[in-house]
Amino acid sequence: MICFTQSSVAQTTPKEINKWFNSQVWLNGLKRKPAGTINKAELAKQYHTNKARWEKAFAYLKETDLKALKPGRYPVDGDDIYINVTEGPSKNKEDVSFEAHKNYADIHCVISGKEMIGIAPYAGAVLKTAYDPAKDIAFYTAKGKYYLSDSTTVFVLFPEKDAHCGGIRVKDSEVVKKIVVKVKVN
Repeated sequence: MICFTQSSVAQTTPKEINKWFNSQVWLNGLKRKPAGTINKAELAKQYHTNKARWEKAFAYLKETDLKALKPGRYPVDGDDIYINVTEGPSKNKEDVSFEAHKNYADIHCVISGKEMIGIAPYAGAVLKTAYDPAKDIAFYTAKGKYYLSDSTTVFVLFPEKDAHCGGIRVKDSEVVKKIVVKVKVN
């Protein structure tokens, strides 16, 4: 198994990062398929910079009865890790804006139902609504690619790397229950 330290991540080759990513050790035993959209180099960097946070976030997903959670916000580790649980009808693609964050990475996991998630490079997104530091969010217009998200997948999105939008309807009026784990980054 590949193992590198925070200081060595910058010198790690793409081949070594792929090997580490594919080992799925970073999932901490969570049985979900990582989305092919995950920025592996950024995940390696963030994971090894804040390993305890990432391990705790994935352990929470693995050890918690996610179906039993009611919609709302739940602390996992103070302001360093918290979750938002939502449940409701999915939306039409044209009614959803891309968003991006500065302080938190997102781990998106659908608990029940299916949705499409859009991902676009942050660098090419056009600001629509100014950044709100209290909510750590800004909204954008972007041309992204769309991917199916269901109870078998996990998406990881990074501040100022990934503009993203979720909750997009797969079928008419499908109800989606979803958890987003917010992991504070440095």
